[in-house]
Amino acid sequence: MSSKVTLDKIIAFCKRRGFVYQSADIYGGLNGVYEFGHLGFLVKNNIRNAWRKSISNNDKGDVLFLEGALLGPRAVWEASGHVDCFHDPMVDCLNCKHRFRADHINLEKSCPDCGQKNWTEVRQFNMMFKTQLGASSESASEAYLRPETAQAIFTNFKNVMSTNRVKIPFGIAQIGKAFRNEINPKQFLFRMREFEQMEIEWFCKKENSNVFFDFWQNRRLNFFKNLGITPEKLRLRPHEQDELAHYSTKCSDVEYEFPFGWQELEGIAHRGNYDLSQHTKHSGKELSVFDDTTKESYIPDVVECSVGVDRLFLTLLFDSYTEDEIDGETRTVLKLAPSVAPIKAAILPLTKKQLEQSEKIFKNLKNIETNIMFDVSGSIGKRYRRQDEIGTPVCFTYDFDSDNDNAVTARDRDTTKQERISIDKIADYMLEKLK
Repeated sequence: MSSKVTLDKIIAFCKRRGFVYQSADIYGGLNGVYEFGHLGFLVKNNIRNAWRKSISNNDKGDVLFLEGALLGPRAVWEASGHVDCFHDPMVDCLNCKHRFRADHINLEKSCPDCGQKNWTEVRQFNMMFKTQLGASSESASEAYLRPETAQAIFTNFKNVMSTNRVKIPFGIAQIGKAFRNEINPKQFLFRMREFEQMEIEWFCKKENSNVFFDFWQNRRLNFFKNLGITPEKLRLRPHEQDELAHYSTKCSDVEYEFPFGWQELEGIAHRGNYDLSQHTKHSGKELSVFDDTTKESYIPDVVECSVGVDRLFLTLLFDSYTEDEIDGETRTVLKLAPSVAPIKAAILPLTKKQLEQSEKIFKNLKNIETNIMFDVSGSIGKRYRRQDEIGTPVCFTYDFDSDNDNAVTARDRDTTKQERISIDKIADYMLEKLK
């Protein structure tokens, strides 16, 4: 028996198990903003670590890391094109006053909220969050919360290159928050106003840029497969010409088949030398690179790979959430790859009589892997179900026979198969499971 996963099930699951909470829930919530509980934080941290490893372990060049500021002056966003171009089409229903993205609804039909057809004209809405620095209200003090993480990389390009003594080709990467004042946030973590991005800008010579574009396309698609995501639900889709952003010469999306259709997971964009050229022009600072071989200066091309941590988190939940039947009972199990599972193992004394010896095993394992759990509350069956639901790959049960045979029962999350292993082999067994 297997039940179809839905967005409503995922939302309820995240709240029930403490993965994700609505921001300011006790005050009615803040639309499009969410907070992550302990288990959610652990999964996100595992995603970050996997991403860092995936981009760093390449034979094409160095990858350096940056932590950019969340606030940026207006001049940065004018140079990047965001002030003039970062818009979505917006329309209001004059009857119920609800607001929609015009490209997400059919304006030939009635309002989906009130059933009346009484639309305003479509107008452009800039999605950046604007603020003032200090007490001044003059335009010179205008700043914006960053709508993407890329610009800090471009404005610091020469700083990073000179202080780290690297040569083209190389990458600058960062993980951090971005903010977009979405007209209509929707589908839980899929489209949010505050979200986290993982992004690498790969700097290279123009003549090599298409080769690197192909390299990063394939590498990024394989990253998701290596996280355990179902390959049949992944695809690489090149953009049509009319889809391209103003800075892109070509772009492809890694997409996943959600219950609400195929949607973008990661964008791989050939940005040309647009960004560095724009910042050279607007700042008056030279961002070109001198080639010792040709004795000429040039502005590098850029291949960008950008994925949302929160959206990938949601994808992993959709892909791993399973309902099956064990001994006539429905079981919810999160079949996450061990590398991203929040809890790596659980130690379960069969009864409170086995507490002392179980705690010794637990403390020893904590020296090897910090994210393991000790659970003594409830029947052993209920404890297995709890661990299955949060994705724990393996449970070790210390039972009545353990004192005599110096062994525990190891239970696999996905198959529920149990086997007897020696206590002194628990660490090796767990590490093998986590590979």
